[in-house]
Amino acid sequence: MKPRETERLILRPFKEDDFEAVHSYAGNADNTYHMLFGPNSEEETRVFISYTMGEISNNPISVYDFAVILKETGNLIGGCGLHINKDRGSLGWIFHRDYWGNGYGTEVGAYLLNFGFDELNLRRIVATASAENPGSIRIMEKLGMRQEALHQDSRKAREGYFREYYDECQYAILRDEWEIQKEIAHYNTLPCEFNGFIDVPLLNNGDIYLVCTQKSIGNPEKKHVPGYTFAICKNGEKVGDIGLRIGYGGGHYNSNLYYGGQIGYGIDEAHRGKGYAVEACRLVAPIAKAHKMEKLLITNDYRNAASRRVCEKLGAKLVRLARLPEWTDMYKEGQRFSNIYEWSI
Repeated sequence: MKPRETERLILRPFKEDDFEAVHSYAGNADNTYHMLFGPNSEEETRVFISYTMGEISNNPISVYDFAVILKETGNLIGGCGLHINKDRGSLGWIFHRDYWGNGYGTEVGAYLLNFGFDELNLRRIVATASAENPGSIRIMEKLGMRQEALHQDSRKAREGYFREYYDECQYAILRDEWEIQKEIAHYNTLPCEFNGFIDVPLLNNGDIYLVCTQKSIGNPEKKHVPGYTFAICKNGEKVGDIGLRIGYGGGHYNSNLYYGGQIGYGIDEAHRGKGYAVEACRLVAPIAKAHKMEKLLITNDYRNAASRRVCEKLGAKLVRLARLPEWTDMYKEGQRFSNIYEWSI
């Protein structure tokens, strides 16, 4: 099994002469307080190292355990692992307490998630931690994992704890969710320029025209992006509305516009089926271009065939069918999945 590298760390197989460094954390009661093992005897640490060395000779490998080496010093500072069961993986890590608080857990966790999903083609990865271990819980949340369960009285507590058992948190992430995180990060790097609202010219294609009814300044501190709202009109009559949000990201999780889109439209029932939504989208595209945007996301309920047809007529690409997070307004309104379309303008 070849060594692997992150920005600050080297992950390599354990070796027999790692014993002292491994036992310095695995045999320490304070260091293993929240772990399922330990504190190890010297024999238990030697058995662990021997076990990991044997597992990497299997074909296929189902247990990947890595010694974590700090590039700057060459010191072994902990261990991490990914254990495979068919298309699922279980993630874990431990670091010598002298190296806590430096973000190394998040760094190796992110690497192992990439390794599991991109190289091993796993479908789902889980991790568990004592409910009394806020450090590991923060790592799992930073990795984008979500809490699936709280198992009460699940772990045998250490001697001297005020109860006989700990509660245990289980976190998980699906490959789709990991891919979505990368997609969100990509979209949030796309060009966009907002130095104030532009003077909107008459947006008219000879069939319909748009009247700007509102300019929302947004709130940078809350990551609320600015936007335009237009009435869609025909022959002096309002037939619907369309909104254009300027920017990417948005919201506390900086992913609002991935799930909500830059464009949202609604056509009054009496005027549906006439192509007005498609025309309106094309009319607002130059406004987005004026703000240096090149791609717009349009999202819709997977059951909304009419909105899907709008995206198809625009030539938008279906990125994926995404499971909605619980914090989104759509989820709170009862929707569970959303189509994510990318429209290159």
